[in-house]
Amino acid sequence: MAKVKTTGSTPSNVNRNQIEAESHVQLPLLKHNFIVMAIAGAMIVIGFLLMTGAGSTETEFNPDIFSTRRIVVGPTIAFLGFILMGVGIIWNGRKNNKATNADEAADSNS
Repeated sequence: MAKVKTTGSTPSNVNRNQIEAESHVQLPLLKHNFIVMAIAGAMIVIGFLLMTGAGSTETEFNPDIFSTRRIVVGPTIAFLGFILMGVGIIWNGRKNNKATNADEAADSNS
């Protein structure tokens, strides 16, 4: 998305050739957000893969359906992956909040 920089007080003075791109500060998700979300997605897939396996049939009982891997480890890893996905979406890892606030104030004044 681009903004049109105005040079005068009336819309007729708007120079259409002066278009500035939005800075990366205004984007909702940054590189670190996507890295955290990719790790969370991998954790979710690994958790579901750990829960898979053969089940019991009508003629034979499979005691492996109650293994620790399938009822504790897999769901725990998948659950932590879902939590990490939420953190990855919400987390704002910018260290310099004063610069961000100054950029927002400058954008609202122009």
